Amino acid sequence: MADSAAPVRAIYIVSDATGETAEKVVRAALLQFDLGDQPIDLRMFPHLRHEHDIDTVVAEARAAHALLVSTLVRTEERELLYQKCTAGGVQCVDLLGALLGSLAGFFGAQPRGVPGLLHTVSGVYFRRMEAIEFTVHGDDGRDPDCLPRADVVLVGVSRTSKTPLSIYLAQKGYKVANVPIVLDVPPPQQLSEVDPHRVFALTIQPEALLSIRRQRLMRLHMDLMPDMSYGQRDHILREIHFARALYARHADWTVVDITGKAIEETAADILRSLTSRTSAAPAREI
Repeated sequence: MADSAAPVRAIYIVSDATGETAEKVVRAALLQFDLGDQPIDLRMFPHLRHEHDIDTVVAEARAAHALLVSTLVRTEERELLYQKCTAGGVQCVDLLGALLGSLAGFFGAQPRGVPGLLHTVSGVYFRRMEAIEFTVHGDDGRDPDCLPRADVVLVGVSRTSKTPLSIYLAQKGYKVANVPIVLDVPPPQQLSEVDPHRVFALTIQPEALLSIRRQRLMRLHMDLMPDMSYGQRDHILREIHFARALYARHADWTVVDITGKAIEETAADILRSLTSRTSAAPAREI
């Protein structure tokens, strides 16, 4: 019987640096297509700096009938790749060329054409590492004394994504601390010392939280324990009511509903609010 499986489609990514930028763009673009079980052969060809490297990858792409995606920075290398792809009948997408040309016209300046600048060690890199170290140290209320020094403080009941959201923001260079809201337990005194416009109060719909917690208990094989209030609806409702009452007493905190949102979406909401709010701005819910 003939094999009815879909043929493998190949996409080759070429870069004069790591190729991570192009890979992320390609993977994001692929998500927009309903490809079903279509197999994709996504290959990386980083650090292309010489003509013979370009010859090799173009020959392989031609043999595989691959789409070639490029983030080469130097003009001469981009032009050389385009010429060789045209001659070899290889379809090529230049992710940076048009953008660099538009930016050059916009700024009235020519790009430096230096590969790998995105990944060079710089002051930004060290600030990001410092932010990550601060955030890990201040996770889950471990060190309340660090709260006034945080760029962002997250508060919320258990399983409202405080830790993954903190780490995501830290990778963008923000020092983040998070404080768990525990039923009938007042928050640490140091929280009152934080600029309220830096405090983001996370909330979630009760049914969504119930589902998340029960799934966690099942993974830990603790779902059959009769005294486990953590995953009981009545207890969750009391926790959420307690948290919302706390938020209501701090009208300058920004309340963020995370129900059904990805970490990236919630982080974007927080950063947008963080940069737009002033001391005179009223509290708002995202």
